[in-house]
Amino acid sequence: MFGSLSNYFSNDLAIDLGTANTLIWVSGKGIVLDEPSVVAIQQEGGTGGKKTILAVGLEAKKMLGRTPGSIRAIRPMKDGVIADFTVTEQMLKQFIKKVNPSRLFSRSPRIVICVPCGSTQVERRAIKESALNAGASKVELIEEPMAAAIGAGLPVEEPTGSMVVDIGGGTTEVGVISLGGIVYSSSVRVGGDKFDEAIINYIRRNYGMLIGETTAEEIKKRIGSAFPGAEVREMEVKGRNLAEGIPRSFTITSNEILEALTEPLNQIVSAVKSALEQTPPELGADIAEKGMVLTGGGALLRELDRLLIEETGLPVIVAEDPLTCVARGSGRALEKLDKVVSGSIFTYD
Repeated sequence: MFGSLSNYFSNDLAIDLGTANTLIWVSGKGIVLDEPSVVAIQQEGGTGGKKTILAVGLEAKKMLGRTPGSIRAIRPMKDGVIADFTVTEQMLKQFIKKVNPSRLFSRSPRIVICVPCGSTQVERRAIKESALNAGASKVELIEEPMAAAIGAGLPVEEPTGSMVVDIGGGTTEVGVISLGGIVYSSSVRVGGDKFDEAIINYIRRNYGMLIGETTAEEIKKRIGSAFPGAEVREMEVKGRNLAEGIPRSFTITSNEILEALTEPLNQIVSAVKSALEQTPPELGADIAEKGMVLTGGGALLRELDRLLIEETGLPVIVAEDPLTCVARGSGRALEKLDKVVSGSIFTYD
């Protein structure tokens, strides 16, 4: 009786702790938080001084590249794993507090967190400890391809092959799933951040202009493309001229951005082809029939599905609301937490 009562008073959470964004799914409510994984820190009295967290999430992202010397806006997650343990822990605490304010009788929430399939045991333990220190009573880890497949509504528990390509901010996860388990998975450290980086480098090299991450992301969203289209889009961009040191504006086209993104896109295509080569023939036949599903923010890049269709010859479907697929899948896995006996959809240290 007391067990069911404590479950009634707890708000169990599923967290997609991403390089670019953190999404939190709450039992019975769905996705209640979707904010950038950014923290603004104020440092008093030089390098060894006291650090204070000023803002997290959306508020902190607005400060990126615009802070005075005493304030730093940082992203504590890099390539899908923790780059700064202390800051990640504080960020998690703030986000959990936002969605789960402490109430009378409420117990600590159980939390399901996504991890990249290529992360090491040390990295997984760091994520688990961060969540426990942030106030979780129990933490389960689920690999991103599995969460993405569940979120996209694929029949993961059936004896049929399902293939998912999750393109996040820091990593691209490719997974082949059957009978509630991952048959093949691979993770390449290429994602939305690498796209932004490629755009920054291209503009520096070809225009002698310096732009920031926020501007690069805006270019990617507005005129970025993975395949040559009939229509050429243009965008006016403002940046700093490296030779003169003065802010200038210039116009860039979608064809130039396609050229800039060629290298990171080729790495994603290689990862997909490698996965298809490693997939058992029976499951490969299922994938050839049903195709692969694209999830994650990177799936929103224009014509990416067309590029993969051309390169593999297989059907490619972009999941409905790809940005929230992993969070929704983790939420559904959380609902099964008491029912799963074998625990094959979860991963262990």
